[in-house]
Amino acid sequence: MTSVRPATPPRAPAGHTAIANVDIHGVSVHGKDLSQELIGKIGFTNYFLFLLMGRQPDAKLVAITDACLVAIAEHGLVPSVQAARMTLAAAPDALQGAVAAGVLGCGSVILGASETAGQMLAEVLAGREAGTLAESAHSVVRTLHQARKPLPGFGHPTHKLGDPRAHRLLAVARELGVAGDHVAALEAVAAVVPEHYSKPLPLNVSGAIPAVLLDAGYPTAALKGVPMLARVASLIAHLHEERRQPIGFILADAAQHAITYTAAPAQAS
Repeated sequence: MTSVRPATPPRAPAGHTAIANVDIHGVSVHGKDLSQELIGKIGFTNYFLFLLMGRQPDAKLVAITDACLVAIAEHGLVPSVQAARMTLAAAPDALQGAVAAGVLGCGSVILGASETAGQMLAEVLAGREAGTLAESAHSVVRTLHQARKPLPGFGHPTHKLGDPRAHRLLAVARELGVAGDHVAALEAVAAVVPEHYSKPLPLNVSGAIPAVLLDAGYPTAALKGVPMLARVASLIAHLHEERRQPIGFILADAAQHAITYTAAPAQAS
């Protein structure tokens, strides 16, 4: 009888990463020795971009990314900060959990709006093939308005007269010489907003961030990473203060008293 050899299972595709390699001799990051070539020789913003892109960023990209990180890191007792502080109040031994609670709120309304605003700017620029930049901006804003979708990067519950952070970032981009097509697209959108919306919708920082970053060469797919990275720094500061000057339970108690309970009263049995 002829024996049948079992079929050889297909080899799994080899996985790979180009970011880092760790061995007995140390750590290599994108081909550079961490201890000898990076530590003490490179700033954190520069290192973040190097990690992200796999190459040394130019000085202008580092400078505008640094400006964006500073602009978006702190904005008072916003929902992400409140969530983090209340989490630490409930679990004071879990700093990492409190930071995670704050980061989990990075969505399309808070922090993550930079990503959606960047997508909108890309759409405006793509529309130039069928007309002028102004016409493309009209088309994109009109479509969003008719679909009753938010206009990313515009409007703010506090900065109703305009977001000073946004205007400063645009000024920094011009000072650095990196303001280009995406800033032009953002300004084209801003110019047509009053024609489609009856209430004022001023430019906010989440609209300026993608415009200046993308013009400086920052990768589109990682736009949400900048506000996330910045907010982690702020959360750590808030949580450090929470341990010394706790307000987490005060925030929770304030919410309890601010909300009206509307359920029908329980029926007597």
